Amino acid sequence: MTYVGGPEPAGCFFCRVIADKDRDEENLVLFRGDRALVLLNLYPYNSGHLMVAPYSHTSDLAALPPDIAGGVLALIQRSVAALNAEYGPHGHNVGMNLGRAAGAGVPDHLHAHVVPRWDGDTNFMPLMADTKVLPESLQQTHRRLRPRFEERSDG
Repeated sequence: MTYVGGPEPAGCFFCRVIADKDRDEENLVLFRGDRALVLLNLYPYNSGHLMVAPYSHTSDLAALPPDIAGGVLALIQRSVAALNAEYGPHGHNVGMNLGRAAGAGVPDHLHAHVVPRWDGDTNFMPLMADTKVLPESLQQTHRRLRPRFEERSDG
């Protein structure tokens, strides 16, 4: 609710993180590939909820060059593998919200969400008193997942 009800930040969040290469740990960046990066979601639905965003600032999925789209998909695959290895979820939600009407919090910069799911975690975004209780902090999640991205050299 902090994100939804708070003031909209100026500029593109993803472009700021992409340019701020010296603060990857603080920005919760897990991996930088050739065409896209992986970072934790600041407002996760579940522990391990991460996002994959191309370096290109665009909101037009149909116009995304195939090599960049392929790089995003490769990092989604790598993200699922890292989450499987570290958390052992029973499934994943993977998707993009294209445009504000579709629920995009950052509608001007394409990004895919990868959300690990477990049997019995009720629904896509369970909330209680405007808060979802997570079993670990974002910094703990970052420390757990970062080494999983370093295990493979492709991407």
